[in-house]
Amino acid sequence: MNKGTIWTILGVILAVIIAFWIVNVLFSLLFWLFKLAVVAVVALIVFFALRAAFRSRA
Repeated sequence: MNKGTIWTILGVILAVIIAFWIVNVLFSLLFWLFKLAVVAVVALIVFFALRAAFRSRA
C-alpha cells in the first residue's frame, strides 16, 4: 500500500465524518424550524380562541 492510497482512505473517512456531522446539524435545524412552526400555529389558535371567549363575555 503506497502513501497515496493511505491518504485517499483517510480522506474518505474524514469526508464521511464531516458529511455525517453536517447532516446531523441540518436535521436538528429542520426539526427546530418545524417545532417553531407548530408552536406558532398553536399560539394563533389559542390567541383567537381567547379573543373570541373574552369578546362574547363583554
